[in-house]
Formats: sequence, structure tokens, C-alpha cells
Amino acid sequence: MAVPLGKRCSIKTMGKIVVTGGAGFIGSCMVAWLNAQGYKDLIVVDHWDGDGLKRRNLTGKDYISYYDKAEFLGLVLSGKAPRDVGCVFHMGACSSTTGQDRDYYLKNNFDYSCHMARWALGAGARFIYASSAATYGDGENGYSDSLDSIGRCKPLNYYGESKQMFDEWVLREKLYDKVVGLKFFNVFGPNEYHKGDMKSVIAKSYDRVVQEGKMVLFKSHRPDYADGEQKRDFVYVKDVVDVMQFFMQEPSINGIYNVGSGRARSWNDLAFALFAAVGKPPLIEYVPMPEVLRSKYQYFTQADMSRLLKSGYDRPFTGLEEAVKDYVVYLKDRVAM
Repeated sequence: MAVPLGKRCSIKTMGKIVVTGGAGFIGSCMVAWLNAQGYKDLIVVDHWDGDGLKRRNLTGKDYISYYDKAEFLGLVLSGKAPRDVGCVFHMGACSSTTGQDRDYYLKNNFDYSCHMARWALGAGARFIYASSAATYGDGENGYSDSLDSIGRCKPLNYYGESKQMFDEWVLREKLYDKVVGLKFFNVFGPNEYHKGDMKSVIAKSYDRVVQEGKMVLFKSHRPDYADGEQKRDFVYVKDVVDVMQFFMQEPSINGIYNVGSGRARSWNDLAFALFAAVGKPPLIEYVPMPEVLRSKYQYFTQADMSRLLKSGYDRPFTGLEEAVKDYVVYLKDRVAM
């Protein structure tokens, strides 16, 4: 049963909104949604990559200030950051799951998040941050987001470890009932073209599927999974944005929550959905997984969504086939949200 919802906050009256990672994938989609609601008092924090691809995500968007992430951290540490802030969406992080510089992940993902949380709460702002399903590791302890399950998570890479450390910091600092953490599963959709190797398989494969009618997936290296039958909880970025705005407008609801579709689907399902969306017969080539990934590869993820539903969130999640079909419209026209 859903809990009774409190008095909903109006974004028109909550002061400035800060979006870190605001030129990135999920952050820029949130900026687009806020603009669509007529909200323009936005502060965007990010870091331009050398190729400048992320700039495209902010083309045509309305915001009052843009800060490089290092510059904004300097303002926070010096006490000069804005105080008239109503909500902080902290989406900024290094999201690569293959990096080997542990110190960088700790500084960029963990330390930075601690500073942002302290500043936001000190300013009386709502703090909503990106955690990750990477915290669950191989899933041996399941995918429950209950309070007592957080300490049992065993990430497989430094990215997941940095996210896990911040979730644990939130518990240790007794902030669990004051902030919102969102454990994103396999998010895909518009505005991810700049992510290189961390783009979704759909974004990576679209051009080849259209031009050659062919797609590549990893072979399975476990006897209990056929090639392409490894499973993930794929969730469309538009649904992720809906969850984020729900928590922004429901300030009495806090905690750490899974954000997935709640249904594991195979890579083959994803591939078939892409071929169908572009009107091509499926042709999949299975290639060996790189050795460096095999011991850290998740063969199955599926979000336990019961706590989010009990919180009062009741919007349906977009089905995989429908989401892929919608995403292909963006990929075809090369447009951002």
C-alpha cells in the first residue's frame, strides 16, 4: 500500500536548483524537464571534456549560471556558494566502470559528494544524489534497497565502491532520513552520445544496425547463461527523470531507493527491440568478452522496486520495446532532449 503523500513542493517557489553533472546524461535530461515546466533558475555544474561533446546537451537550455565542477567545489569549500537554493540534484561523477585509478574515484565521486551534501543540507536545500546498482556487485546478496542490506553490498569495481562508500557515509552521518539516494540500474536514452565506451549498447550499436543490419554482443562465459541471455534491468532515462522530480516535490520522503524497471531482460531482448525499431531482421554476432571484464561482469541484475512503490510513487515504467522505439527517434534525428 502506498504511503499518504505530503504537501507537494512547487518548483516555482523552491528557489534555485543546482544540477551537478548537468551537461551529462541524466543531469541534462533533468535540466530539459525543468525547462519544460517553465523553470529557468538553474545552476549547472559540470566539466567540459576535451571534445566538447557534452556542450550539445545544454544547447537551447535555460539556466542562470554554469560552473566547472572544480570551480564550484572551491565556492562550496570557501563558503561562497549560493545559499538561496531549494534543491540539489547531485548527478556528477566519473561513471566509468573500468577505470583503475582508485584515488581518482574516491576524490571525484566520494569526497566531492560529501562536500556537496554538507553544503546542500547546510543551505536548507533538498539533496538528491545518484547512487548505482554497481554497488550490488554480482548480486549474491540480492538487489534489495532495504536499510540493512546496504552494508552487505560488495561492488566489483572502483566506480561501484565509490558509490557504496557514499551510501555508507550517508548512514554513518545519520542522513538517511534527510536525503534521497537513487540506485540507478542500466539507464539508457537521449543525451548519452558523449559517454564513449560507457554509452548504452543501443547507442553504440544503432549506426551499425542501420547501415549493416548487424549487432555485436558478448558471449557468455558461464554455462548457466546462453550467449546474449545475460540479463540486466534496463530503465529508460525519461522514467528516471520522473522518479527524480517525484522526490524533489515530496520533501518528506527520504532514503535510498532502487531505480530500475523491476524486470530483468536479456541482451538478446534489447537487440531484438533495436532491430524491430529500425525495421531490420535481427543478425547478432557474439564475441568473446575481454579477459579484464570477465571476473567483474554482472550476469543478472533486477531492481527490487517494492520500497519505491511503497513510498507513493505510482507511475508505470516504460516497457523495453516501447522505450527503444522512442529512443530510436532521437538517434535517427541526432537530437538531444
